[in-house]
Amino acid sequence: MDFGCGSVKPIILAVDDDPVNLSLIEGVLGEEIEIVGQSNGNDALEYLAHYSVDLVLLDYNMPEMNGIEVMKCMKRRMEMKNTPVIILTAEVDIEIETEVFQAGAVDFVRKPFVPMALQERVWRVLQSEYLKKNLRREAASQMRLADARLLASERLFDQTILALAKTIDAKDKYTQGHSKRVADYVRQIAQRAGESLEKQREIYCIGLLHDIGKIGVPSAIINKPSRLTEEEYETIKSHTTIGSAILRNIVEFPKLAVGARSHHERWDGSGYPDGLKGLEICQEARMIAVADAYDAMTSRRSYRDIMPQERVRREIARGSGTQFDPKFAEIMLGMIDEDVDFRMRAVIEDGE
Repeated sequence: MDFGCGSVKPIILAVDDDPVNLSLIEGVLGEEIEIVGQSNGNDALEYLAHYSVDLVLLDYNMPEMNGIEVMKCMKRRMEMKNTPVIILTAEVDIEIETEVFQAGAVDFVRKPFVPMALQERVWRVLQSEYLKKNLRREAASQMRLADARLLASERLFDQTILALAKTIDAKDKYTQGHSKRVADYVRQIAQRAGESLEKQREIYCIGLLHDIGKIGVPSAIINKPSRLTEEEYETIKSHTTIGSAILRNIVEFPKLAVGARSHHERWDGSGYPDGLKGLEICQEARMIAVADAYDAMTSRRSYRDIMPQERVRREIARGSGTQFDPKFAEIMLGMIDEDVDFRMRAVIEDGE
């Protein structure tokens, strides 16, 4: 009989206080199975504490500890609780049969047993256990494979949106790296706000693509060294709606589009494109708004140099409750106060 074990014989622990029964079991099963015999429940439990077996044949009536008591002890111990048990008994009635299965036995065999019946029941259990183990191994293998594929997909997604962010930033010769820096700042804000690691990663991705709509804005306007005309400013503002239109097709990640559309909304309702106010603005966009402003002020422009840190702090504080959500403005102010050497931007750039 093939148990799926290759050249390794299955091991059965036979527990019976009658040595004749142990000899009969070995005679019936011994050619294809390794039989280990024990004459009482205590010795059986001691053996199982140190050795693994594929099946236990357990006599129902034994002195000191009967088969049901042995099985109950097995179920309480981690190293043997899942070992299948077949009960051997000469006393089979409805009550005993119920007790046997309630205690956790997979089957029972009447004594004196018919050799062919014993073989068939033992083989059935061994093959069933082999299949279950194989299924567990295969399930674990498939789970590892699925995890690896998911990780690879996440890496590909991260690399793709980072490449997109760099493509966007390449249009602006003065603020290259802006999207990556905003994403890093907004992830720090999310962390300090108590968001989960999963949420921090989500917000980071939204931050990376918040300016994707600039793809649709002429480079001449983005890089204009002088003050924008009113018409040019309206064109720049359109990057929010352009970005939203590009990203809304990513239906599995709808907040990408929301972040692109709403990151220039203001807490007091004077922002664009929709004039949203307060908590009407999605949380991710409110975080990006303050991170975006910080990076704009700490970036060199054609018409000015990097702002001094004290002025950056003053502008963020002044915008709290008008331009920015006070909660996230306060977090950004804390980040600025900790950055005593004005190195936060440089550290993030070094980490790219």
